[in-house]
Amino acid sequence: MLKHLVMKIKSTGPITVAEYMREVLTNPVKGYYMHHDVLGEKGDFVTSPEISQMFGELIGIWFVSEWIASGKPGKFQLVELGPGRGSLTHDILRVFNQLGSLLSKCDISVHLVEVSPKLSEIQALTLAEEKIELMDRSPAYMKGVAKTGLPIFWYQDLSDVPVGNSFYLAHEFLDALPIHKFQKTEKGWRELLVDIDPEVPDKLRFVLAPSATAASEAFVHEEESRDHVEMCPDAGVIIQKLAQNIEKNGGAALIADYGHDGTKTDTFRGFCGHKLHDVLLAPGTADLTADVDFSYLRRMAQDKVATLGPIKQQDFLKNMGIDIRLQVLLQNAKDVATHHQLLQSYEMLMDLNKMGERFNFFALLPHYRLVASNERKKPHESTSLSAPVAGFGELLWK
Repeated sequence: MLKHLVMKIKSTGPITVAEYMREVLTNPVKGYYMHHDVLGEKGDFVTSPEISQMFGELIGIWFVSEWIASGKPGKFQLVELGPGRGSLTHDILRVFNQLGSLLSKCDISVHLVEVSPKLSEIQALTLAEEKIELMDRSPAYMKGVAKTGLPIFWYQDLSDVPVGNSFYLAHEFLDALPIHKFQKTEKGWRELLVDIDPEVPDKLRFVLAPSATAASEAFVHEEESRDHVEMCPDAGVIIQKLAQNIEKNGGAALIADYGHDGTKTDTFRGFCGHKLHDVLLAPGTADLTADVDFSYLRRMAQDKVATLGPIKQQDFLKNMGIDIRLQVLLQNAKDVATHHQLLQSYEMLMDLNKMGERFNFFALLPHYRLVASNERKKPHESTSLSAPVAGFGELLWK
């Protein structure tokens, strides 16, 4: 990967951070995500669904709650972007199966957007009884039948997923999309680029573009008060697609990721073997990530839909009833080891020094889901939380 990047920079000049991330993470030959099982204890990072079943179960409840609130439509497409090992969808489908009598008249299908051949194979092992590869002419490249009997389809791109009443999930997905980085200078905003270090020929370094680039002119607003900004146009495009489909066809989107509300500056970092890793060192061997800017997502929704959040993971899961679910699982725990593991995983998800504060939840919903007193807001304003949307206010248990 380093050789490939050095040759690319030598032939075209310094590249944007976005191009660097795209090559390092998703290059078909050597991309980090393309051929690694990157998750779990043996991988480079662990995600919430890998830590505890409670996380996925409560998200499953959230989707059922939104399906009920939207009038129990006859069709339900569960669409997950970047499903990891399939653990989250697996836990959600278990909830759907347990609520079978409630969902019995609903035509449910599962749609997974995954570019990595390695991860899609792992997802199929986790989720499907059987799977078959599909022809080039099909929008999906693979299909299968879930262990609960529901059809599952795999796609390279969100645009390939059939439009319809869809409930979207993006958990730790947007943070891995390529970002542009900009620095404020005396001459105005300049884009940060990746170049070869002239002192060490096989080492990379950051440099500032000598003049404004198309990206710096397009993405940094005039009223920006920070001196360093990260922008993710790919995330903006995805949010626009989700907002358009939800506005037109109903449904909802739930986004869970680490991020901020337009306040942070330099969050670009690498992870290798669960430890922080220099982003320019040994490209292709470590995960690269940057915090999601939820204020940018809100702007990109362009008032087509209502937005809720970001709200801390601790608050969201507490509102969803994680404490009640934990008590049930503890009562059913058959041994001390299981009991201990449940408490440990609860602490990891909820502790403000662990995942409880770092991760945030953000939702896109049709405007009618919020109470009439909430007049339509301007695109940059967050919507009031007075509407009964599970997770963003306390769930009422009956």
